[in-house]
Amino acid sequence: MLAWFVLIISGVMEAVWATALGRSVGFSKSGPTVVFVVALVLSMAGLGFAMRTLPVGTSYAVWVGIGAALTVTYAMATGAETASVLKVLCILAIIGGVIGLKLAH
Repeated sequence: MLAWFVLIISGVMEAVWATALGRSVGFSKSGPTVVFVVALVLSMAGLGFAMRTLPVGTSYAVWVGIGAALTVTYAMATGAETASVLKVLCILAIIGGVIGLKLAH
C-alpha cells in the first residue's frame, strides 16, 4: 500500500515538474527551474521506490497517467489551454485506466 501512495505522489510531482518546465522558459527563469529540478528528483525517486514492489509497466503507466491528467487539467483550469468536452472525456479515460491498473494488480 505504501508503494501505491508513493507512486501517486510521484505522479503529482510529475505534473509539477512538467508545468514548471514550461514556465521556466528554457531554464531562463530561476524560480520555475528550481521547482522543476526538485519536483523531478522527487518524482523519479518515488517512481523508483514504487518499482521495487510494483511491476514496472504498471508503475510507469500509472505515473505517466496521473502526471498527464493533472498537467492538462491544471493547464485548462488556469486558461493556458482551452477546455473542451472531448479533452475532459479523454482525461476521464486516463483516470479510468489508472484505476483499472490498480484494481487489476
